[in-house]
Amino acid sequence: MMSEFETEGRMWFRQILSEGEVSNLIKTCEMGDNPGLRIAAGGAVGVVLNEFEKLNEALNDISFATRPVRVVVFNKTASGNWSVPWHQDRVIAVAEKHDVSGFGNWSRKAGGWHCEPPVNILEEMLFVRIHLDEQDEANGAMEIALGSHKAGVLSAREIKDKIGDYHTEICSAARGDVLVLKMLLLHRSRPSSSRSPRRTLRVDYAADDLPLPMEWA
Repeated sequence: MMSEFETEGRMWFRQILSEGEVSNLIKTCEMGDNPGLRIAAGGAVGVVLNEFEKLNEALNDISFATRPVRVVVFNKTASGNWSVPWHQDRVIAVAEKHDVSGFGNWSRKAGGWHCEPPVNILEEMLFVRIHLDEQDEANGAMEIALGSHKAGVLSAREIKDKIGDYHTEICSAARGDVLVLKMLLLHRSRPSSSRSPRRTLRVDYAADDLPLPMEWA
């Protein structure tokens, strides 16, 4: 199991959350009709995540990165639709902006500071997708390029040139399924052609504190 995770960069935990746990998470998020919403990792959602014993045990078994540092909830619908090309997620949320070597590409999002950290930090991070609805190709399920995390940080040109070298996978999921991915894994999302909602909670996990004076948001 671990060798597959390290090689392919993803691991599924099917039906690891109960219907009651999913419903409680949806209620706690309170996202309304927002297509995307950033949520404080240390707030009410963080408390709920800490109560998911099976999920937390699974994360502990596969990685040291078990500290939630960013939470975003997405709801792709016919009225709130989008697509994202092949890319890597290389931005983290931090408490304050500081001039520290290796941290750059600063931006403000939802009132908070975000930046791109050194690659060694990204290599130790996970992003975890908790599926709050059934997802398939019709309603814009994410697609991933297996093994692409091992290539390190890639430019847009390098992604375009290399994406054909990888086997790709549509991340079809049932409500309550959880997908754990290496942070640098290439992925994309196509628009939905369905009227059904496609709600997903994304949680970024890290293993360690950032070098001072940098701190996670």
